[in-house]
Amino acid sequence: QVQLVESGGGSVQAGGSLRLSCAASGIILRLYNMGWYRQAPGKQREFVASITSRGFTIYPDSVKGRFIISTDDTENTVYLRMNSLKPEDTAVYYCNAVHKTNSRNEYWGQGTQVTVSS
Repeated sequence: QVQLVESGGGSVQAGGSLRLSCAASGIILRLYNMGWYRQAPGKQREFVASITSRGFTIYPDSVKGRFIISTDDTENTVYLRMNSLKPEDTAVYYCNAVHKTNSRNEYWGQGTQVTVSS
């Protein structure tokens, strides 16, 4: 059974930092492209960051230069380091895994809340 379990969310003031973790079980991380998405109240889920098994990363302009995605294959865990947080970063953050060669194998975590106050 595949599980993605996020942790590390919380409340922080603007300008602060948080590190989210996504512990994966039931999959081998290096066989998947991993990503983070977020969803704010009343808004659609949006892409935040992704990383391939070779370490290639992609970020939208909204977080580029502030967020860093990384993986630890020995721990089977994906991280999202978030710096210089803004109130508009407030959302539920979700971990995502998509198999490199079969995109039908896709999994989501349950989400972790991040709240940034001004």
